Amino acid sequence: MKKKVQREVPSELTDPELDLLAHLDEGYQLQTDPLGADPILRNLKNGEAIPPVSVNRNTIKILQERGLIRPGKGKEPLTVIWRRAKGK
Repeated sequence: MKKKVQREVPSELTDPELDLLAHLDEGYQLQTDPLGADPILRNLKNGEAIPPVSVNRNTIKILQERGLIRPGKGKEPLTVIWRRAKGK
């Protein structure tokens, strides 16, 4: 059984930011377009896609600037996959 990694989370995060990070820790993958718009959370186990509540491109930009998430390439063109940054 895979161990869950405990990561430090700054206390000044808003509820939508905390919720988004919690979903990423639980096995969801955040997908956006290259500008950070149209965020979708995709469950990696069953492929279910849900739109995150109260998350927009500014939320994603703030989390990236704080070093909590990092962008990666998506399988589809013009898709960015966001992942938790290691060690945070």
